[in-house]
Formats: sequence, structure tokens, C-alpha cells
Amino acid sequence: MSVDTSQNLTLRPLFKDPGVDLTAYRDQHFKGSRMQQEKLLKMSSTLYVGNLSYYTTEEQIYELFSKCGDLKRVVMGLDKFKKTPCGFCFVEYCERLCAENAVRYINGTRLDDRVVRTDWDAGFKEGRQFGRGKAGGQVRDEYRMDFDPGRGGFGARAQLKGEKQLTRAGNAIERETPKQENEET
Repeated sequence: MSVDTSQNLTLRPLFKDPGVDLTAYRDQHFKGSRMQQEKLLKMSSTLYVGNLSYYTTEEQIYELFSKCGDLKRVVMGLDKFKKTPCGFCFVEYCERLCAENAVRYINGTRLDDRVVRTDWDAGFKEGRQFGRGKAGGQVRDEYRMDFDPGRGGFGARAQLKGEKQLTRAGNAIERETPKQENEET
């Protein structure tokens, strides 16, 4: 009995598991070539977990992600100035298969009313737990213009814009106040 391999090749993509493919995300501060990074990502058992609430605890991360297998460690992302959580963490599994299951089953689920995003990480290195934004948190929060109570309120740009408006309004009031006092005397 012969098997027609051309038919098998056309059906293979139907059975491909999209849950464990590498995403387009890449750590811009990775020291090495793009090929080295790709190789590490394909062997890694470490995940970057983003879009967490600032109030999500390490215990909650352990509880959720341990459903997919044994964890080596969880490293919470911290604001580099305040040393408070800033909405991301690294989850390191004992085995790659467990990390693949987390990408398959946890990515896109809700934790603390937020949709969790998982991406492959080439491996945690000390210092990466700190936010890289100018304000100490994550860069993406600096560009956010909306109010998000789970991520510390307004983004840094929106806060700066609001502060400038308040300053301008305050200056306008100060200019008007002395005139009114002078007119009364």
C-alpha cells in the first residue's frame, strides 16, 4: 500500500498548533544577533507576561501559571524608581512543554479583570525586571492616553498633558488675581 505524501503535506497546516509559534515581539535590548535570539526563543522555557494589573500579586501568577506545569520561578516587573509592580513579569518553567501549554491555554485569559498577554522570552537576566520607561515603568504605559485604574491611572503622557493644562490654568488665575486686588484698593 502506498501513501500519497502530497496530500499529507497539504493537510499538515490544518493540524499545526498556532499556540506555540513565536510572536513578532522581540526584546530590543537583546545582546546578540537576531538568529541567536530566535534560537534561544525556540528552546526557552521562559515567558514574558504582560498587561498585568499593578495590583496582581506574585502568588496569583504562581496559582494561574502552575496549572500548566512546574514553575522554576516568577520574577515580577518593577518600576525602576519606586520598586513597585508595573504590569509585567517573567514566568520560568522547569520544562519547555509546560511553557508551551501556558502560551496555548493562558494567553488571552483574564486575571484581575485584565486580558493577560504571553510572549516567549529568551531567558531572564538580572536587571530586566525593571521597567525601561523614562518614568520607571513600562514604555507602553508612557504612551497610553486613557485612564486605566489597574495600571496606575493615566499614562505618563496624559499625566504630563494634564499637569501642563493645570499649570496654564493656574498661571492664568494668578495673573487675574492681582489685577482684581489692585482694582479693589
